[in-house]
Amino acid sequence: MPALFVDQLTVIDFAFFDPARGIVGESWIVDLVLEGELDDQGMVFDFGDVKKRIKQAIDSTLDHKLAVPSQHSEMSIAEDSDSLTLDMRDKQGHFYRHQSPKQAVALVPAEIITRESVLPMLHEACSKVVPNNVKKIYLNLRTENISGDYYHYAHGLKKHLGDCQRIAHGHRSQIHIFENNQRHTDLETYWCELWRDIYIGTAEDLQKDFEDNGVQYFEFSYQSEQGEFSLIIPAERCHIMQQDSTVELIAQHIADQLKAKHPQSDIKVKAYEGVNKGAIAFA
Repeated sequence: MPALFVDQLTVIDFAFFDPARGIVGESWIVDLVLEGELDDQGMVFDFGDVKKRIKQAIDSTLDHKLAVPSQHSEMSIAEDSDSLTLDMRDKQGHFYRHQSPKQAVALVPAEIITRESVLPMLHEACSKVVPNNVKKIYLNLRTENISGDYYHYAHGLKKHLGDCQRIAHGHRSQIHIFENNQRHTDLETYWCELWRDIYIGTAEDLQKDFEDNGVQYFEFSYQSEQGEFSLIIPAERCHIMQQDSTVELIAQHIADQLKAKHPQSDIKVKAYEGVNKGAIAFA
């Protein structure tokens, strides 16, 4: 049967709750194959419609959301007309609370978030937007092949008018650091270890910090165009910036932090936000 394919149809930038790692930013590349009968144009599905309709279906299901395993034993979900409150504990017993409009959360019927556990949701969303001549949909989710170091980070941008305003979406990102115009992989390793599975918070969004059972917690909250967002997360999982955590400001923040450690050096940072995009900063 004829088939068409689109490699890297889209990149899903999101975050997920993992019982071992906590809240983790992630970026999954989506490859697509559609198998079916040819239509009157001699096509399985017009590429323009594929890129528009299927990409939109995938993005609206998972992109820029917090995905949570609804069957996790330490997960409590409270729902009202417009919002969700999620109470979660990881394997270390650390507590997390996420409150947001419903559209900012993907409830996955599984005990853990994996590429395999979210595929049924994506298949269902795609099946609703393809024509009847399409008989089979194949989706492949993969991570970017990165030869060097990378880190996972989650954040929220309250001033953004799009879905980046959602608290606890995220990215899997590589970073290139240059000292005096020479690539410095040791500094890259240092920073990626420092920011392993990190939540990047903005100082003005930090409403309070408190201790519970010997664990220090931060509570972030803000009002944005889509509604009210808040997050309680262990303080050790956070890095606080004085500015918003756009990739431009993240790159400059990293460059400034490294410049403070190496004041005699010229620092250049190429910080990625997910796949094939990012910002460059100098210090």
